Amino acid sequence: MMLPPLTLSNADVLRPDGFSPAPVSIADGLISQGSGKVVDLSGYMILPGIIDLHGDGFERHVAPRRGAVTDPGEGLATLDAELAANGITTAVLAQFFSWEGGMRGPDFAETLAGALTHARPLTDMRMQLRLEINLLSQYPRALGLIRGADIGYVVFNDHLPHAALAAGKRPPRLTGQALKSGRSPEAHLALLQTLHALRGEVPGALTELARGLLAEGVTLGSHDDTTPETRARFRAMGARIAEFPETAETAAASRAAGDAVIMGAPNVVRGGSHDKKVAAAEIVRAGHCDALVSDYHYPTLRQAAFVLAARGVLPLEEAWALISSRPAEVMGWTDRGRLDTGLRADLVIVEKTTRRVAATLCAGQVSWMAGSVAARFL
Repeated sequence: MMLPPLTLSNADVLRPDGFSPAPVSIADGLISQGSGKVVDLSGYMILPGIIDLHGDGFERHVAPRRGAVTDPGEGLATLDAELAANGITTAVLAQFFSWEGGMRGPDFAETLAGALTHARPLTDMRMQLRLEINLLSQYPRALGLIRGADIGYVVFNDHLPHAALAAGKRPPRLTGQALKSGRSPEAHLALLQTLHALRGEVPGALTELARGLLAEGVTLGSHDDTTPETRARFRAMGARIAEFPETAETAAASRAAGDAVIMGAPNVVRGGSHDKKVAAAEIVRAGHCDALVSDYHYPTLRQAAFVLAARGVLPLEEAWALISSRPAEVMGWTDRGRLDTGLRADLVIVEKTTRRVAATLCAGQVSWMAGSVAARFL
């Protein structure tokens, strides 16, 4: 049930043209011209709801331990609460379709898609499919899932340890990966070798798959591009989103070619990459980043915006745009990302002094509310 018409007053409101003390009103799930009960939000900021285009933190909710997957629907319910508590109103769940098996395998991808179909979260949850490109025999199955679950965002991954396999070496972390996949180390290694041997067939098959997906309106991207040349190959296939380019040169080349560049918010908060790749703040400072995403940790989205502002990398208005209006632009979503009349009433209310999320509204519904702010609404 949506909230009745409300006018939220006396807060610092982030409008498309910057912060303003003017009230923001909501009615029928949308930002409205002004009506209804007045709620005094002195001491708070009202910001556009956060749009997360790539998060895999949901995995710990649907499988808290290896093999402990019972009902993904229950996990999605607790995920809904965590997203809302962190001001996220639109969440794209980055689900693997991979040779890695377990939660990253095709079986689980289909299970999650089914669970999302029956779930009724307050947060707008969507599914991204992360397709391992050497899994050629599974392309028809992946296409069936994309169509059946109406998945609108597909990202091309290649996590095979090609260098080790080409050198005839045992790849690192093989035993751990094998256990997660339910295979013996020997069987897992044999699979990796088989997939590695198919690398010459991948470009043609992937180009054909991409052509079909683009014709059906699916947005395409690539993940962890190591060089501008790698990104150019995916761009030629129509994959115009670069997720986590690994070098400053790759990010700059992507941006110069008109691609959208996505970087990880945890990287910003930590002050650098945990695995010695390019620092996301460096890409932001250079003007080459279009959106920040949660990657593996949902709280870092709002934290990253405040960190960028505190470190003088960007004004808060521009930093917050990286997690609201600009992700919406990347995906072509015109109904959200800004606090403007007629758009979805997706907003987050933040305490000015602590920067904690006090309340989150998603399409005019309360998805999170805690502390003293609740008394003001009641």
